[in-house]
Amino acid sequence: MKTPVVLNGKTVLVTGSPGFIGANLVLRLLKTMDSGTVVSLDNMNDYYPISLKEYRLKQIEKAAESSPVSHVFVRGSIADKALIDRLFEEYRFDIVVNLAAQAGVRYSIDHPDVYIESNLIGFYNILEACRHSYDHGAKGVEHLVYASSSSVYGGNKKVPFSTDDRVDHPVSLYAATKKSNELLAHAYSKLYNIPSTGLRFFTVYGPAGRPDMFYFSATDKLVRGETIRIFNYGDMKRDFTYVDDIVEGILRVMQGAPEKKNGADGLPVPPYAVYNIGGGTPENLLEYVKVLQEELVRAGVLAKDYDFEGHRQLVGMQAGDVPVTYADSKALEADYGFTPKIGIREGLRNFAQWYKAYYG
Repeated sequence: MKTPVVLNGKTVLVTGSPGFIGANLVLRLLKTMDSGTVVSLDNMNDYYPISLKEYRLKQIEKAAESSPVSHVFVRGSIADKALIDRLFEEYRFDIVVNLAAQAGVRYSIDHPDVYIESNLIGFYNILEACRHSYDHGAKGVEHLVYASSSSVYGGNKKVPFSTDDRVDHPVSLYAATKKSNELLAHAYSKLYNIPSTGLRFFTVYGPAGRPDMFYFSATDKLVRGETIRIFNYGDMKRDFTYVDDIVEGILRVMQGAPEKKNGADGLPVPPYAVYNIGGGTPENLLEYVKVLQEELVRAGVLAKDYDFEGHRQLVGMQAGDVPVTYADSKALEADYGFTPKIGIREGLRNFAQWYKAYYG
């Protein structure tokens, strides 16, 4: 059972905006809600060019001008406990969507400290603030929604990946921090009756996305005449999920919180859930690259006679990576009536058109 959560008139915190998913979610909230306040929080770090986050922030600010919803941007880190506590005290958030995290599997191998700071300490600060939002009989946070990742499945050989599968063997620090988020959320849901829902995202892509993601970095390299590397000799499959599908899923989940109830012992049964959000149709990496190339040519990003074969190299597997990601999203469909629908042709066409317009 889900407890309905009304968005209109509420105060919503979206951490990690104007990051990729966060910015798209805030834009959707500004369009969907007819009243209330949305607070964006991001530290605007330089993991990738800040100019892209500034571009997304300008889009949000422009949308806010014609929206009945108030928007406030706060530059800061979720690892700053004093800041998080102050914001919760000031705004009395009704709904919290924690998308702020240090992303990237490969980056975690050489930069572990930032993952511990943001993904563990930062998320702990969010959980503590949610816990204390109920102090002195206050209504408190109605629903905490947070980003997990398909990376938690590690080298799982059973496909499609189900949230019922054991995920005790992460193959990267990033994955370990995301599984830790789920464990922490469960403990806080049990101890303090905080309704929480974790979402395991599967390879999110789209316009104005993260430049470290393959489709974006490959485009950059091809434009510069460099060679792209295709790992595991192309024998990889990914459940690519277009950002609009991700946002639709988050929006629906926000509006249905796990039900609060007590067990036979009189103590709370954790109002806790975890879902996959993935396309459910894993694509072969070589086919994905083929479609990307075709759409880059179609959009005029690359010339029709571009030598793609001369600008790609098949190489072995890299540390921390997995050969297949494949989401079983039946639970999401059953509980929220939603399944991602946008295919890679449409998604990559939208990206290529954006890329051409943004970079010229």
